[in-house]
Amino acid sequence: MSVIQASDAFMAAQVLDLVLSERRKALSPREWKHRLAGYGYNLMQSDEGVVVTSIRTGSPVCAVPGEISV
Repeated sequence: MSVIQASDAFMAAQVLDLVLSERRKALSPREWKHRLAGYGYNLMQSDEGVVVTSIRTGSPVCAVPGEISV
């Protein structure tokens, strides 16, 4: 699964900022997933680690740093 395209790097960085910000606010991984769903994103486990995907298209948006787990 290719995580991001070079042309989408700026958008991926903004989404990652949102994802990490919501993780700091959430009290549990379940709440974190729920909060992200409100923005149209989902967390999926892949061979490379945790990947943020679009709920609408299912396409990968960015990878979550390895030290953050779901």
